[in-house]
Amino acid sequence: MIYTCFDMLRDCRAGKPEGWSYFVTHYVPVIRRLLAHYFPERAGDGGRAGKVVTALCRPESSLFQSLEAAPERVFVAELRQQVLAAVEKDSAGPAPALPLDLETLLAAIAPLTVVEKQAVWLETMGYNAADTGRLLRMDPRTVDRVREKAATLLRGSLDSWSLDLLAVNGPQLGRAAAAAGAAGCLPSKQFLDLVDGRATWEARTRVEHHSAQCLHCVDHWCRLLEAVDLLRGLAPLSPDEAAPFRALLGVEVKKPAGWKRMFGAR
Repeated sequence: MIYTCFDMLRDCRAGKPEGWSYFVTHYVPVIRRLLAHYFPERAGDGGRAGKVVTALCRPESSLFQSLEAAPERVFVAELRQQVLAAVEKDSAGPAPALPLDLETLLAAIAPLTVVEKQAVWLETMGYNAADTGRLLRMDPRTVDRVREKAATLLRGSLDSWSLDLLAVNGPQLGRAAAAAGAAGCLPSKQFLDLVDGRATWEARTRVEHHSAQCLHCVDHWCRLLEAVDLLRGLAPLSPDEAAPFRALLGVEVKKPAGWKRMFGAR
């Protein structure tokens, strides 16, 4: 029997050690990647991942309660949101010297196509041209040209501008975009159908038409692309690597009987 993300969510909600153990083994590596990308200046804090895991697994955490039967990529996209929120709550980052709000950004980049808006939005998520090109399957040189075009549009819309304007405003823009969803915004499945090549031409047109005017959905789409990338080639923790995190959560893993260990039974 294959144990899946669906099973993990069910067992974590029920407080079963199997769920928490699976979460530690398979998603602490995701958390570490997120911390390394979004908080590189805190990479030397060896206890950061443990603090985040502890915060996410508290009874009041919504991570396991709000997603009853989420596909793995949807779970990882939500995990990303809660990892960033946990770090921000524990140690808030500085306010940008030149603030940029969501409405101003959307108005400035209105002439861009949806995929160009994605390339710009991934800059707010801290992805350079090479990484953005990988996520969007786009030549990095094209990403650079798109971002130069966006910079020109922004400079024309603002009294003050800086080269790192999008990057330093990224956390605030991300939180604003996530909170800006409306009744007409699109579910994860429609974006994943596009990612997986399952969407019809009509469905693609509908998604792109809506996303062209909605940074909430551009953000949602980009977070799902990021989730796909985060999971690619990711190795689970070994039992020894997982042990400290299980200990933090008070998770006991029952060892099989001696004869089962001898013959590799599980």
